[in-house]
Amino acid sequence: MYAIEYQRAKSVADAAAALARTGGKALAGGQSLVGAMKLRLANPGTVVDLSGIAELKGIKKEGETLVIGALTTHAEVASSAAVKQAIPALAALAEGIGDRQVRNRGTIGGSLANNDPAADYPAAVLGLNATVQTNKRKIAADDFFKGMYETALAADEIITAISFPVPKKAAYVKFPNPASRFALVGVFVAQTGAGVRVAVTGAGAHVHRATAIEAALAKSFTADAAKAVKISAASLNNDLHGSAEYRAHLVSVLAGRAVAAAG
Repeated sequence: MYAIEYQRAKSVADAAAALARTGGKALAGGQSLVGAMKLRLANPGTVVDLSGIAELKGIKKEGETLVIGALTTHAEVASSAAVKQAIPALAALAEGIGDRQVRNRGTIGGSLANNDPAADYPAAVLGLNATVQTNKRKIAADDFFKGMYETALAADEIITAISFPVPKKAAYVKFPNPASRFALVGVFVAQTGAGVRVAVTGAGAHVHRATAIEAALAKSFTADAAKAVKISAASLNNDLHGSAEYRAHLVSVLAGRAVAAAG
């Protein structure tokens, strides 16, 4: 690991000022950033620790919206009675992230800011049409994810919370890598008042919507309708874990399973 300067922020404003001043990286649970630093894939120079900022933690229901603080851990999301009642698919997704250590240290905000192409939370945010709240603005899910490990966040912008509209039905199904439990392919299906949304993680360079499956499910919200859609492999990942064609096949199969699980 490279030598770094460590700063512990006392507030969101304090953290934003430190990031703007140093050009460093924010540290939440450390499950992504610290690993990258150990492998010398990241050299932020300055690390600004957000873990002491109480206002970034917690889960609350506001009408038909579930608001989760950015520093809320995966384990807290998985065990939350409020999440299980409002969006059980989100609690189940969190329970399937990594192992117990990762779930107790990793945070929802850190996962989204890192935007790993095989992470689980991006599929939930995009599938549920959530809103990412920062210290500066609110960012719609469709505008947040820009590319591999790339988001709409500015260098000194910090995620403070995520607002999830409560869907009519939703489910997440993934085919996990047995070692890392990251998604080889993961599909989040949600039926909302505004229509059907289907988000896919693990298959491509970043999370994306499967619009062909959305169109099919808008006509018939059935597992068979989802499985019948043929997904193009042209832009999907092709690596030692699975070919692009295999991932394309999995998208439709997992979408069908998610529809069945949703309702």
